[in-house]
Parts: sequence; C-alpha cells; structure tokens
Amino acid sequence: MGIKRFEGTGRMSRAVVHNGTVYLCGQTCSDEDKDIKEQTKVVLEKIEALLDQYGSDKQHILSTTIYIKDMALFQNMNEVWDAWVENGFEPARACVEAKMAREEILIEMSVVAAVK
Repeated sequence: MGIKRFEGTGRMSRAVVHNGTVYLCGQTCSDEDKDIKEQTKVVLEKIEALLDQYGSDKQHILSTTIYIKDMALFQNMNEVWDAWVENGFEPARACVEAKMAREEILIEMSVVAAVK
C-alpha cells in the first residue's frame, strides 16, 4: 500500500494515510479568547472531523501526543479529554509541557489512528 498525503502545504501534510493507519498533524485552536477547556474542545472537534474525512474515528485512535503550554492547565484539559474519550477505546497517550509556536495556543494534539 502506498503513502497518501493530504492537504500538503509545502512544509507538511495535514494527514497521511499508510498501511491502514492515519497520521494527523498537530491540531490547535488559535483563538486567544478561549481558555484551555474551550481550546481542548475545538481541537478534539477538529480531530474527529479529520478522522472522519480520512476513514477513521475516535474509537480507532491508537495514540495521541498532547502538547500543553503549562502543566497548570493539565487538570482542566483532562476534564474535557476524559468526557470525550469513550470507555474501552482509550488510546495510548503522552502529555508534555511545550513552548507553542504562537503565544495564544494553549494546547496541540497529534493523533495516530487505524483506518476503519
């Protein structure tokens, strides 16, 4: 099976599908008026839409890497995450504090999922 790249920008692809796996680039919410809970909800909505577009869904997520601007936001982010993830379909996950590309970004998530 070949590698299929989607929505390339010359720097990166928004999604890559290979061998029954979907790889999403980091998803963010750059609305500086939104707090961590609101940004997390937006990011998860974007992830769901992209997974649907490329033949997967949140029940097929294999792993998620979460980059958070400040670990003081960790609990509030997890409240949204925990409500979103379905029991029995929890992916492998890592969460690290990271300096973001733009000041208003509080969270970024990258996802690897199986195609349905």
